[in-house]
Amino acid sequence: MTGQSLTPLLDTVDIPADIRRLRADQLRQLADELRQETISAVSVTGGHLGAGLGVVELTVALHHVFDTPRDRLIWDVGHQAYPHKIVTGRRSRIRTLRQEGGLSGFTRRAESEYDPFGAAHSSTSISAGLGMAVARDLAGGNNNVIAVIGDGALSAGMAYEAMNNAGALRSRLIVVLNDNDMSIAPPVGALSGHLSRLLSGRPYVTLRNLGRTFAESLPKPLEMAARRAEEFARGFVAGGTLFDELGFYYVGPVDGHNLDHLLPVLKNARDSQLDKPILVHVVTKKGKGYPPAEASDDKYHGVVKFDVVTGKQSKPVANAPQYTAVFAKALIAEAEADRKIVAITAAMPSGTGLDKFAERFPERHFDVGIAEQHGVTFAAGLACEGFKPFAAIYSTFLQRGYDQVVHDVAIQNLPVRFAIDRAGLVGADGATHAGSFDVAYLGCLPNFVVMAAADELELMHMVATAAQIDDRPSAFRYPRGEGVGVELPARGTPLEIGKGRILREGTKIAILSFGTRLGECLVAAEDLAAKGLSATVADARFAKPLDTDLIRRLAREHEVLITIEEGSVGGFASQVLQHLASTGLLDHGLKVRPMILPDRFIDHAAPAKQYEQAGLNAPAIVATAIAALGHQAERARG
Repeated sequence: MTGQSLTPLLDTVDIPADIRRLRADQLRQLADELRQETISAVSVTGGHLGAGLGVVELTVALHHVFDTPRDRLIWDVGHQAYPHKIVTGRRSRIRTLRQEGGLSGFTRRAESEYDPFGAAHSSTSISAGLGMAVARDLAGGNNNVIAVIGDGALSAGMAYEAMNNAGALRSRLIVVLNDNDMSIAPPVGALSGHLSRLLSGRPYVTLRNLGRTFAESLPKPLEMAARRAEEFARGFVAGGTLFDELGFYYVGPVDGHNLDHLLPVLKNARDSQLDKPILVHVVTKKGKGYPPAEASDDKYHGVVKFDVVTGKQSKPVANAPQYTAVFAKALIAEAEADRKIVAITAAMPSGTGLDKFAERFPERHFDVGIAEQHGVTFAAGLACEGFKPFAAIYSTFLQRGYDQVVHDVAIQNLPVRFAIDRAGLVGADGATHAGSFDVAYLGCLPNFVVMAAADELELMHMVATAAQIDDRPSAFRYPRGEGVGVELPARGTPLEIGKGRILREGTKIAILSFGTRLGECLVAAEDLAAKGLSATVADARFAKPLDTDLIRRLAREHEVLITIEEGSVGGFASQVLQHLASTGLLDHGLKVRPMILPDRFIDHAAPAKQYEQAGLNAPAIVATAIAALGHQAERARG
C-alpha cells in the first residue's frame, strides 16, 4: 500500500521515554527499524556507519533499561551514537548530520540533554563517567552513570588509568565494553588478544546469580574467537581477569545483538547493590545488519554518500591527488632509498595513508593503537637507536601526546619526524578534528623544525627534507583533501632549512603565507592589482627556523605585511612578529596584519565555507590590505 511507513514502531519513538513504554518483545522490531533508518540517513549524509550499526540493539536496550537523561549515558567514541541520536529527539534532523548548521557527527553537550559528555576523540568515557559518579555521590544523588566504550577505544592508556581509579574509589559506575573486535583498523596488540581470550574462559553468570549462562548460546563469531584463543581455554591466571584486578565486577561476554541476553544483564547491573564498579563485556559486529558493511575490511567505518541497495559509495572523481596519498607516495620513495626509515601510526593507517606504506614495507610499519602518547615515545626510542621514525598523526590527535613530544623528543633533541595530517579546518568532522594548534604548540619548543606545505609538490619536498634532518625533531603539516593538481616527481627534493620563496613580486603590500592558503594569496594579489595595489606573495615554508632574510626584505620594501596561516594565535604570525619586534623592523612605520583562525571553535561545514567564516580567503585578504592602507587605498581606487 502506498504511503505505508517502513518504520511504524520507530515512528512512535521521539525520546527514550517512548522506548521504555514498549514491551520487551517489541524491541526487536524497533531495533530492526532503527538500523534501517541509520543506514538510510548515513547514505544521504555520509559519516561513520559501521560502529553505529553494531550498537543498534545495545542502544535500544540501554534506553529501555535506564532512565536517560537522568541516568548519564556516555558514548565513547561518539561516532557510535548515530542510532542514539535518532531516538533522543533528533530523528527529524538526522539527515543534517555533519552538514553546515546540522547535527554533529559526535556526541555534543550543547546539542542535547541526552549527550552528557562530548566524545569525538576516544577513551575518555570512563574518566568522565567516574567524575559524574563521584559528583552524584557528593551531591547525595542516586542516578546511574553508564560509559559505553568501544570501537578500539580501550586500546588507549587513559581508559586503564580511569579503571584503576574507579576500582580504588569503588564508586557505582557501569562500564559497557562494546567489543566489536575491530577499531578503525584491524585490532593490534595484546589487549585485543586478551578480549578474545575472555571468550574462551569459564562462563560467567549474571550479577544476581540468575544461574543462567550465556556460553552455550554464543553465536558463531564468538565460537570462532574462542577457538582462536584455544591455548587459554584452561582458565584465567593468577587471580582473575584484568578487569577483576582493576577492581571491577566483570560480567560477560554477552551477545550484543541478542536482546534476550542484553536486557536482563543491563537490568541486573542497574539494580546491583555491589560496592564496586561493574564492567559488562558486550560482543558486537561492526556493520551488523548491512551486508556491504559486514563484508568490507573496515566495516564501512567512515563513508561518503552511498547507494543503500548496492552499498556503492558515490566518491567524486578527484581533480588532484589527496594530500594523504601524496604523503604516502613520498614516504615510500624515501624508504626505498633509506632502510632506516620506519613509519608509526596511532590506529589510523588508512586515514594517514600508511596502509600503502605497510603494503610495501610491512616490517617497517607500526600501528600502536589509539595510544598517541606511547606512539611518540616509541618513535623516540627508535630514533635513539639510529632509525628514522616518521610519526604520522592527525594534528588534533597529536595533542594527546604533547607531554611526550616535549619531554621525550624535544628535550632530548631526538630526530623524530612528525607528519601532521588534517592541518587547518577539516570540514564535516568540525572543531574536534580541526588542526588548529600544532604550529603554536610545536613552534614554542626549542630545536624543532616546523614546516607547512603550500601544495602537494611542496609536501613531497618536505618529506624528503624531514628524511634528511637527523640532528633534531621536525614536523611538516598538510591539510585534508585534494592538492592543487601540480605535476609530481617520483621523489621529493630536500629544501634548504629555514628558507622561503617569493612567487610574485610587488611593491606596496607583502603577503606572507604559511601553508595552503597560498593559492588564496595569489588570487588576492590579482584582485589587489586590479585595484591598482601592487602585492608581493611569498611562501614561508618554515615557521621555525624563520627565513629572517625574507622577512627583513618584505618588511623594508613594503608598507603593509600580511601573514596568513591555517592555525590559532601563537603560531606562525607570533614567530614573525617576535622577530620583527626584537630586530627593530617595526620601528619605522611598517603595518603588520596577522591573519589567523579566529578565537573561537568553528563548527562543521564545507571547508571553503569554514575558511570564509574564519576570514581566511582571498576576499578577506584583500579587505585586510585595503583596511591597512586606509586612505591610500581609497586614492588608488579613485
